[in-house]
Amino acid sequence: MQSALFIGRFQPFHLGHLDVIKKILEKHERVIIVIGSAEKNFLPDNPWTAGERFQLIEESLREAKIPAEKYCIIPVRNVNNYALWVNHVNTYVPPYTHLFTGSEIVKACYEGKYHRPHEKTKVGPEIFQLKRVLKISATKVRESIMKNKKWEKLVPPACAKLLKEWNSQNRLRDIKNTMDFTKYNNEY
Repeated sequence: MQSALFIGRFQPFHLGHLDVIKKILEKHERVIIVIGSAEKNFLPDNPWTAGERFQLIEESLREAKIPAEKYCIIPVRNVNNYALWVNHVNTYVPPYTHLFTGSEIVKACYEGKYHRPHEKTKVGPEIFQLKRVLKISATKVRESIMKNKKWEKLVPPACAKLLKEWNSQNRLRDIKNTMDFTKYNNEY
C-alpha cells in the first residue's frame, strides 16, 4: 500500500491542510496525518490540545467525505533533539513511502536521516516540500480569530463550528494576556 506521511501542528487545521490531504489522496491509497508537538497546548502558537486538533481534522475530513480508511491521525510528542526526531516519529507511525511537509526543518531532519550520497539505492521516503497554493497559514487563522476578522472562510465549516463552540477567541486572548502578564511580571 502506498502511504504518505503528512506532518503538521494543525493549530488549527485549515483549508490549506485539507487541500494538501486531498492532493495526497489523488496519488496515494492512504495518508498518515501526524499531529506534531502533541504535548503543546494553551500557548500562543499552540493553543489547542492534541485531542482538539484530532477532532478538528477528523470532523473536517468527514465533512469532506473522505473515507476513514483513507487516513489515520496520530498525535506525536516532540523530542527536542533533531538528530533523533525522525526515528521518534517512525516509532509511532505505520510504514510510508512519501513525506509531505511545509516545514524546512522537517525536510532537513529527513534528509539528514536518509541522505546517503555514497549509496546507489535510495533509502527512506521520497520527500515533497509543500508550497502554499492557498495563501492560508495557521498563524493567520489564529490572529484572525483573536481579532474577530472573518476567519471562518479560512477553515473547513466543521472546523469553524468547533472553534466557535470552544470559544476560541476568548482562549486566544486569555493565553495572550496570561503570557504577557507572566513575561513582564517576575513577582509570580
